Amino acid sequence: MGREHWKKIWVGSAGNMVEWFDWFVYASFATYFAGAFFPEGNDTAKLMNTAGIFAVGFFMRPVGGWLLGRVADRKGRKTALTLTVTLMSASAVLIAVAPTYAVAGYGGAAVLLVARLLQGLSVGGEYAASATYLTEASAPEHRGFASSFQYVSMTAGQIVGLGLQIVLQRTMSAEALHSWGWRIPFIVGALGAGVVFYLRRTMLETEVYEETAEDGIARGEKGTIKALWAHKREAFLVIALTMGGTVAYYTYTTYLTKYLSNSAGLPKQTATLVSFCALIVFACLQPLAGRLSDRIGRRPLLITFAVGSTLLTVPIMTMLRHAGSFWPALGLSLLALVVVTGYTSINACVKAELFPTGIRALGVALPYAIANALFGGTAEYVALWFKDAGIESGFFWYVAGCAAVSLVVYLTMRETRDIDLGRVGGG
Repeated sequence: MGREHWKKIWVGSAGNMVEWFDWFVYASFATYFAGAFFPEGNDTAKLMNTAGIFAVGFFMRPVGGWLLGRVADRKGRKTALTLTVTLMSASAVLIAVAPTYAVAGYGGAAVLLVARLLQGLSVGGEYAASATYLTEASAPEHRGFASSFQYVSMTAGQIVGLGLQIVLQRTMSAEALHSWGWRIPFIVGALGAGVVFYLRRTMLETEVYEETAEDGIARGEKGTIKALWAHKREAFLVIALTMGGTVAYYTYTTYLTKYLSNSAGLPKQTATLVSFCALIVFACLQPLAGRLSDRIGRRPLLITFAVGSTLLTVPIMTMLRHAGSFWPALGLSLLALVVVTGYTSINACVKAELFPTGIRALGVALPYAIANALFGGTAEYVALWFKDAGIESGFFWYVAGCAAVSLVVYLTMRETRDIDLGRVGGG
């Protein structure tokens, strides 16, 4: 890969990292600010309230996917990516200054809700625009490797968030963290978004987009629902192949820390450290798996993930509940994330490879956002609902079942590795 390709990957990934830092710190710091906005009820009830607002952000992602996917297909990937980081910066500022229940009653929760809606808009467009950008910016023989940096950067954002949480846990008292310390990561996120805004203003557009390939889509129909409907089979395929992967991903990343502290009984500091260490290894695995897919194809990795997640989710989650200490919890978490890597490392390029250039961003954005709204965004809430109902193991079977459905899709879909991005869908 040439220097220019690496530059595009770096700029796209850096922005993606800040986007997902802002998105994930809401989940990782929820245990500290839940009581500030929802003071009544037990710990699980408070977390369910904050998880509900977390899920609402996912339901804005289809709207963001449609609006920003349309912008990316009609105005360019660079324009859409610059807009997404602007929205994310605004949402981080809102959360950082949101008044607590003691100051404004449920007015603070309303501010929190508005901020999550803005985040949903932003991330709804960010995923597709960055997936499309990273896939188009790389040479055909390196698309799996290059696009894997989307989840490297997503995970890096979460690692930075967890790292900041560990630092704050060790330098501030629990009372200070619950009182005002939880605002710090959102201030950091807003500042980081400002830096990324500058980087994205100077980034280069992809050659595939600039060449306006002959993809069979009229100029006036690029980025429209009408054009997407002409590729409805691929759109439904994106929803189905995302289902199992997004549930598993959010189970072992955003929900893991809460599960280890709220169900397994580990101290919050230990639970955070387990997630932090596991995610570092997970991020390093993504490019390796992406490069492997460039050699053997995308389907073998997707099938491996689905089989592993279907068969191993219940025993892994059951053993995690009884892990008891750092090392067993870390080992089981790593096993789960190795399995999930089969999906995360290549799902961006697989989806981008299904659509022609004029509808690629919207084709990835809208179906993916719908799948995340239905399955990824609700994973944590569903888990807490099962726990509150006294049948927590039901959630384990739910995750395994979603993976089983996706397995059927992986077994029947076509291989996408060798598709020409400039001509796919053009006939």
